[in-house]
Amino acid sequence: MDIGIKFCGGCNPRYSRKEFLEKIICKYSDNQYSFATAGSNYDILIVIGGCPNCCASYEQYNYDKLLMFSDPKQFPEDGLI
Repeated sequence: MDIGIKFCGGCNPRYSRKEFLEKIICKYSDNQYSFATAGSNYDILIVIGGCPNCCASYEQYNYDKLLMFSDPKQFPEDGLI
């Protein structure tokens, strides 16, 4: 699967968003990951916010499924689909 990654701007991060992403990539390594770019198509778009607001915009991306995270406790243990 092609997975796009979008981070929030980091104005109020309460955890390491980078470590959270690294954990996802390590656990679900069979996928293709890239930083999201407008106009590209993704099977899944992962938006990683650093606080409960998770205010990152994502309307400019094309995706089949959207996953939004704003807390490391939200780690997808049961898979990405």
